[in-house]
Parts: sequence; structure tokens; C-alpha cells
Amino acid sequence: MLLPKQNKFRGDVQANQMLRESNNHTGDKKRNDRDNHMEEQIRTSKAAKRINDPEENCANEMLDELMLRAYETCIKGMEELRVSMDNKMEKENRKRFNKAVKDNVVDIRTLLISCAQAMATNNHMGACELLKKIKKHASATGDVTQRVAQCFTKGLEARLVGTGSQLWQLLMAERLSIVEFLKAYRLYFAACCFNKVALSFSTMTIFHAMVGKRKLHVVDYGMHFGFQWAGLLRLLASREGDLPEVRITAIGPPRLKSCPAERIEELGCRLSKYAHEFGLASFKFHTIMKKWEDVRIEDLNTDADEVLVVNDLFSFNTLMDESVFFDRQSPRDTVLNNINKMRPDVFIQSVLNCSCGSSFLTRFREVMSYYIAIFDMLDATTPRESESRVVLEQFVLGRPALNIIACEGPDLVERPEKYRQWQVRNQRAGLRQLPLKSRIVEVVKDTVRKHHHKDFLICEDGQWLLQGWMGRVLFAHSTWVAQDTSSQ
Repeated sequence: MLLPKQNKFRGDVQANQMLRESNNHTGDKKRNDRDNHMEEQIRTSKAAKRINDPEENCANEMLDELMLRAYETCIKGMEELRVSMDNKMEKENRKRFNKAVKDNVVDIRTLLISCAQAMATNNHMGACELLKKIKKHASATGDVTQRVAQCFTKGLEARLVGTGSQLWQLLMAERLSIVEFLKAYRLYFAACCFNKVALSFSTMTIFHAMVGKRKLHVVDYGMHFGFQWAGLLRLLASREGDLPEVRITAIGPPRLKSCPAERIEELGCRLSKYAHEFGLASFKFHTIMKKWEDVRIEDLNTDADEVLVVNDLFSFNTLMDESVFFDRQSPRDTVLNNINKMRPDVFIQSVLNCSCGSSFLTRFREVMSYYIAIFDMLDATTPRESESRVVLEQFVLGRPALNIIACEGPDLVERPEKYRQWQVRNQRAGLRQLPLKSRIVEVVKDTVRKHHHKDFLICEDGQWLLQGWMGRVLFAHSTWVAQDTSSQ
């Protein structure tokens, strides 16, 4: 959902394919040749435009920076944030702001909950009055609760007037520019350890699985920019012995409009270039653009001697669950069952530790608690006037919040679950959880404690690696294999 608005999905190729398949007349070959020629012209035209686009060039430089020099970029960003937070003007502005807030005490959290309660009981007049008060005190550059209120008001307003689904579809069509998104991502990467730990956990798990092996096949669900894969390729190229053969299969998002196929193909070209630079002569990249529940082992063209890794980086929360598909197996369970049938050497799962619940009010309370923790973390590590922070909070993080608050039924796309719920679901699908590798846990814990804010949480619960803020668990990571697979 975060890809740039100038690269909207187009159905030209699919439409032409459907036309070819349905047409049995004698002129098929000529029409097919013409269609193929037109498709090639479209691709060439788009590529030419991107080469001469200053924003595209800037985005390419930022992508190289984030993928090839991630560690250096992160350290530089962390140092810049420390300097900004220690700035005398920043401290004085916060003091003045906090004094103003104390002089005009308004419990915004209570107002938000009261507004949600009024909506849950169809008290539209009461909800409307409360929403007016919330909007009066909300601010994209204020304190934590003001920023959360600013983030939530659009969803509350859309729900109140019954336009949640329409607004969500509109926002899905209007995307951030790629440069705005990358600046926000870079800020998030420097401000907290959450993504760094997730990527490190995934990379080290794969590297461990490749000990003594020379063929790797990664199946990545929901790939957008694939920030971690350049680092993995470099790591594999640096190991002793023969260089491995590497294949990555990118499974496009379940809603095709949210990620144009050409963008994933461009990522494949970028990774191929990196692999060549690292000396990995045998690298292949394949894309599957179909519903995730329809992806099966037959689609992957697996080899018997390859290490098969299935990766989910916070993506499965968008799969529909049994609350929508109550009369048959849900897409969420179908995907897990299909992964079990793939019999991967390891299935790496990273999840948001948040639950939608069974009612709107329960869902609202849960997501408000979650977002307050995230925004509080950003407030402790990032200047309030940062433009990229506003983009991160109000757009990158704000859009999922709008969907959770404003939508119901099939339009409710964001459906996170607590990690214990995922554990039950995975086991029901025939998957067995693997013990955490002590060395991997030791490395990520040491990194967080040495380089990040003291209030970040990094701990274990059973066979889950947990991350959070101020005692609130926000993310969880684990590894799985098919139930009847021998111990790893």
C-alpha cells in the first residue's frame, strides 16, 4: 500500500492475456504478436520515463543506500537523531509545549474511547460532538496523544458518516511518492530497533540453515522493496568454500493493486545486479502474482537438494480470517496449510502483536493502545518537528489505522493477531515450532541493549523472540517446519 502513486497497477497485460485465452479465431497469432508488441512498447516507454525522472533517480540512490549500506546508513541516522534530540531548541520547545498542555488539560484518550463507544451504540449525535472536541485538540506535531488523535480522526469521521470503505479505496489509489516513503522508512530504521531485529533474525536464520549447503531458495510473501536480501546475498558471497546458488521467489501482495508487478520485477533486476557485484554468478529471481491462498508447492519449481526458506515479514495480517470466511477454510489457514505442504527447511514468521477482537470497541481499544506505544517510542527518539516523522505517523502508519477503525467485513484488510493466536493457528495447520537459536538471540539482544533506548523491550517467551516498548509487546518472531520433519 506504500508504493508511489505514479506507478499505479495497470491491467493491460492481464487483459491481453485473457483476450488471447478466450479467442479461438484464425487471427489469433497476428493479434497475439500485436499485443506482445504493445506490451513491450508500454514497458519501454515507462522505463525511459523513469530514467529521466529526477525523483526516480533520487529513489534509486536511496534504495542503494538502504540496501547496500544499511548498517552505515543506520548508524549515521541514529547519530543525527541523538544530536537533534539533544538540541537546546528542541528541549525548550518541548518544555513550552508541555507547559501549555498542562495549562489546558484535556484527556484526549478518554475522548477517543468515548467517541468509539458512542459509535458502537449508534449514538451519532454524541459521537459527532465528541469528534469535534477531539479534532480541536488533535495535532500532527503535538505530543503523543495529540498525534494519535490526529491519526485516528479521519477513520472515526469516515465511520461516522458511513464512508469508510470509499475513503479506504481512495487512499489505496493515492499513494506516497517513493522518495517520501523511503525517507520515512529511513527515519524509522534509525529511530528504533524493530525492523533491524526482524531483518537480522531472518538473515541469520537463513545463514544458519545454509551451513554445509550450496543451494538456497527463498519464498518471500508480500515483498515490496526486499531490504534484507542484498545483505543476505553479500553474506552468502563472503562465506568460505564454493559460492551458493540462490533463487528468490517473490509472492506478490494478495491485492494486486497494492504492488505493481513491474515494481517487483525492477527489484529482481536490482538484486541481480547486486548479486553480480558480490560475485554470486548463479542468482535467479522469480515473481508469482496471484492470491496467496492459491500459491502451492507446484508453483515454486523446487529442487530436492535446495534449502527452501519461506519468509513472512509482517504480511500475513492482511489475509482474511474465519470472521469473513466462516463457511469454509479462510485464506489465512489455507496459506499456512500450503506452507506446511511445501515442507520448507524453515518458515520464518514475524507478526504484529495486536488483536482486532470481535467487536469494533474492542478493536479500537486494542489499536489505540498499540499506536500509543509506537508513537511514544517515536516521541522519545525523534524530534517533534521532523517532516519525515509526520509522514511516517500520519500516512505510513496512519493508513492501516484508518482501515482498522473505519472498515468492516471484507473491507477490513488489516487483521493482526497476537503471537499466541498465531501459534495455535500454525499448529492447527500442521506446523511445528523450532527452538530459538541461542546465538541469534544473543546477537540481537546485545545490539538492542548497546545501541538503542533503554525502554526498548527484547526478550523471549517460549520459542518466540519478542520486541516492544515500555513493557508492551509489539512484535514477535519465530521459526517453523512441517510437523513430521526431523529435528533441526
